[in-house]
Amino acid sequence: MCFNAKNKRVNLGDETIDYITFGKGKNNLVIIPGVGDGLKTVKGMAIPFSMMYKKFAKDFKVYVFSRRNNLPKGFTTLDMANDVARTMDILGIEKAFVVGVSLGGMIAQHLAINYPEKLNKLVLAITSSRPNSILIDSVNTWIKLCQEDKFKDMMVDSARRSYTDNHFKKMVKLYKAASSIIKPKSYDRYIIQCEACLSHNAYDLLNKIVCPTLIVGAEEDNVLGIIGSNEIHERINGSDLCVIEGYSHGVYEESKEFNQCIYDYLTRE
Repeated sequence: MCFNAKNKRVNLGDETIDYITFGKGKNNLVIIPGVGDGLKTVKGMAIPFSMMYKKFAKDFKVYVFSRRNNLPKGFTTLDMANDVARTMDILGIEKAFVVGVSLGGMIAQHLAINYPEKLNKLVLAITSSRPNSILIDSVNTWIKLCQEDKFKDMMVDSARRSYTDNHFKKMVKLYKAASSIIKPKSYDRYIIQCEACLSHNAYDLLNKIVCPTLIVGAEEDNVLGIIGSNEIHERINGSDLCVIEGYSHGVYEESKEFNQCIYDYLTRE
């Protein structure tokens, strides 16, 4: 049931990137995760990720890339996209289906704009092409709480914004209990990725994305708003839009429709 899941690491000169692989399909699928990577990379997470995305394991060889381990201050979404492209080259991935989630979707925008030859299809999920008032409020709140060493409060606020009320009520006690266990030694990596969200602006470049593209949005996204998905859809010619009703930013955890929508698009001729 682990779909040949493996934890791996690649060297980018003096830098390293943790990644995982699973699945036995003929086509490559690259998944770029969100800002949670700032708290914990995918190192050691091969089996949990393979279970979360098990629907894709039969049709794809799946790669999930973290950001580089030594993330310098001021590292942008474009810098992160360049790292993804270099990693693909090193691993011999000439072309792939690419799914970017949240911050990962921002990185994937630059990947598609600057390296169009590397993409078969693109999925931009619960993401934005530029800052908006909802995103700015969310991310600045998390940065402030981290700077004040209020990790538990940050985790709870993130959960409150991300989940439906019923799911939040079920998860809040777990988040409070787990916060002391998973609290990072330093918030630097997380804050750098949060700041990359705030500085990201690919809006005027989106018309350069030429590969088939699906945008997946959550109707009640309280982290960055459905406006982000709508704007991207309007700017990418011929793109498809799937809006999942009744969910917020954590739709990828709560709704089976999320993976189904993406799977159907990627496997459609």
